[in-house]
Amino acid sequence: MKNQTMKAKIVTLKYLIATTLTLTMAGIPRIVPADEVTDWNQNMLTAVFTAKLNGLATGRVAAMVQSAVFDAVNGIHPRYTSVHVPPGSPPGASARAAAAQAAHDILVNLFPQQRTTLDAQLAVSVAQLIDEEDNSPGKSLERGLAWGQYVASQIWAWRSTDGFTTVLAPFVGGTDTGEWRPTPPAFAPGSAPQVATMTTWAIESHSQFRPAGPPALGSAQYTADFNEIKVMGVANSTARTADQTQFSIFWNCNVIALWNRAAVQVATSMDLSLLENARLLAWLNLAMADTYICCWDAKYTYVFWRPITAITLADTDGNPDTAADPSWMPLLVTPPFPEYPSGHASIGGAAATVLAAFFGNPTAFSATSETLPGVTRYFSSFSQAADELDNARIFGGIHFRNSCNVGRDQGEQVAEYVLANSLKRLHGKGHLPEQDEGE
Repeated sequence: MKNQTMKAKIVTLKYLIATTLTLTMAGIPRIVPADEVTDWNQNMLTAVFTAKLNGLATGRVAAMVQSAVFDAVNGIHPRYTSVHVPPGSPPGASARAAAAQAAHDILVNLFPQQRTTLDAQLAVSVAQLIDEEDNSPGKSLERGLAWGQYVASQIWAWRSTDGFTTVLAPFVGGTDTGEWRPTPPAFAPGSAPQVATMTTWAIESHSQFRPAGPPALGSAQYTADFNEIKVMGVANSTARTADQTQFSIFWNCNVIALWNRAAVQVATSMDLSLLENARLLAWLNLAMADTYICCWDAKYTYVFWRPITAITLADTDGNPDTAADPSWMPLLVTPPFPEYPSGHASIGGAAATVLAAFFGNPTAFSATSETLPGVTRYFSSFSQAADELDNARIFGGIHFRNSCNVGRDQGEQVAEYVLANSLKRLHGKGHLPEQDEGE
């Protein structure tokens, strides 16, 4: 980093340190976090929920934050290839300070209206790093904060033009048989069509893992999927159990947040190093963000109709084994974009693959969801959770089973590519976690 860049940060650093010292001398307790990486992952989720973002937008936020955090920490203790910013921190910089500052700066750029809260959270993080004997910040802290700011600025510059904020003409699909069109109750145009072609994170292109198209309307696969969801996904289904209804509502949530919470929960119990936590969360969120892009590429390539349209218009599909029901309504509100493949299932495939590679698939964890406050669901493996998620989209009445199977496979393929080609060890073989150095 150039000297002038370092000097440009000094005013901000002095302000932050002064704020931290004020908090410390005022007697505000220092709560020791799991570490700055996992702490700021949770701060990120708080910011996302405060801003009321959906899962798709959250995926981009999480990938930006965790890319910045990983490159900040790895840039001080280089063990792996970087996401975007090559190692180059000042000597002796604090990796903990860099992680906190990098996450903070990305979030302030994304959510400027939350700056007061984010500044306070950063002050708490820095307070953990102030020398308790003389309240001295030290050169290590200053250098770490400066490096974190630099990394965040580079990640921000890279992703600010990735196409996510591009505004396209409203997408309304069409009226041909099998073609998606706006669905009740809002009849909104297709959401976020620009994601289908936005800049990817770690894979080569948005179409790299494009699946074959949905089954023909007269096929045995489509017939079986149609008749299953017609019975199991209808709002007042008597075939669906109480537990199936519960988990269908439970998984109708911000799945990016859910999988991040699961990752942090397991990682905290494993006592991983700062760098390994950064690598885990970067892998997870890069895979999920790229999976969303690939899924949206497929959605807006095939533009397949939703069950609510298919069932109410089944008398037009040319299939004698699919009967129309004009009054059919799903358990869940149908999302406003094409059906094939399932976005939630694709994210579940990506997340379960990354977490299974890192911890081993038969790892027990629990999960909570904002759609059912107070309800906790327990899983004995990551694949079990992904299986339940797949069923939730079918029993919720918004996805055909084949779309969940294809989405799951797509997410797994993206994750496997990301694991094999990103954040690779600089020396030695393998990609499984180990206790690397890191403060």
